[in-house]
Amino acid sequence: MATASKALHELSAAEGVDLLSRGEVSAVELVRACLNRIASEEPRVLAFAFLDERLAIAQAERIDGMSPKPPLAGLPVGVKDVIDTADMPTECGSLAWRGRKPKRDAACVAALRNAGAVILGKTVSTEFAYFAPGKTRNPHDPNRTPGGSSSGSAAAVAACMAPAALGTQTAGSVIRPASYCGVVGLKPTFGLVPMAGVNPLAPSLDTIGLFTREVADLPVLLRALVIHHAARRAEPLPPRVGLCRTELWPLAAPESREAVERAASELARQGAMVTEVHLPPELGGLVQAHKTIMAVEAANACRTLREQHESVLSRVLIALLEEGAQTPSARYEEAVEQARNARPKVAELFEFIDVLLTPAAVGEAPVDLTITGDPVFSRMWTLLRLPCLSLPWARGPSKMPVGLQLVGPAGGEAGLLAAAQWIRSRLGTSPGGGAA
Repeated sequence: MATASKALHELSAAEGVDLLSRGEVSAVELVRACLNRIASEEPRVLAFAFLDERLAIAQAERIDGMSPKPPLAGLPVGVKDVIDTADMPTECGSLAWRGRKPKRDAACVAALRNAGAVILGKTVSTEFAYFAPGKTRNPHDPNRTPGGSSSGSAAAVAACMAPAALGTQTAGSVIRPASYCGVVGLKPTFGLVPMAGVNPLAPSLDTIGLFTREVADLPVLLRALVIHHAARRAEPLPPRVGLCRTELWPLAAPESREAVERAASELARQGAMVTEVHLPPELGGLVQAHKTIMAVEAANACRTLREQHESVLSRVLIALLEEGAQTPSARYEEAVEQARNARPKVAELFEFIDVLLTPAAVGEAPVDLTITGDPVFSRMWTLLRLPCLSLPWARGPSKMPVGLQLVGPAGGEAGLLAAAQWIRSRLGTSPGGGAA
């Protein structure tokens, strides 16, 4: 594994675990390298909601003293501030929960700790994982949004402050910031990673996600989070790729459309079987169904929060909760039924293809820190509960990252990651502007 030219803070998660496991780098050394990078970059990027250097070093020292080493061997990981940590505050990006200290770790955090991860700190979330932004800036241009709601996680990984970080997605909160910040983002199949200890927004949609700098990092982390993940077999390669514009294609900016179409052409030239996929009528209108379900479930999940803390909640969150509270139950049930009927239909597509290729975001990250961008290109896939991956590749007209979104079948993480790795190795850098 070529790492001779890299500083420690630049190591990918897989590279870091390899060196840690072989004793070539200690957990303390790697954590200190990340902390030094944070000291340099945090004033510009503002990715962390909580950081305690002594606590991070103490975790690393404990892991360095273990024999044999646990699987992650001291890998530093950032954790989004809607995910409970017993030794750090979980404030959900809101004044309403300022100083909140959970009694126990979320299940995903406990799994990472058991596998030997160092929980480096808590990364910034938008307010309760909705649209009101936190303080984080895009590492590529601090005048642009990093996306949301997993703002700090995406930015911390992109700025090499952490090799990996946990996020969550209810609409597009992993895929969109990964695209904007130029990192790899994985939103697994709904329910694959336990949500216990994660503050809910819309429980039938909420999903734990991962940010890394390389596709090869993801299996390393999934093995820690998901029992028996390593036993799953990958799909045959080269992959069968379905170019899927969807009914939303007119909403994509030119740079996003160009990235997807150029990628499809290049993959076909490299030997992938690329076909254009037209979604059946049953998969139309899912964006609105997602919005309805998200609003109603958020109103229910946040009812007590609103009753007790409405004076400090943002107008954008209150508007969502009000919309959900006023939505007739029949409309919600209709949206749920629409999603339930659509899932078997989309499953049929994967009899003929391995992954769908579609936009990850509308385009480049907007030059506006008061918004987090539009999750429109993730909503339907989240509703369908499919695993999705944002792959950095292109650059837009302002030289900002533009990702590709790959979508796999439910439960098909192994095949999705294998296809993504093949695609990443064949695409290399963008024909329009260098590595994202």
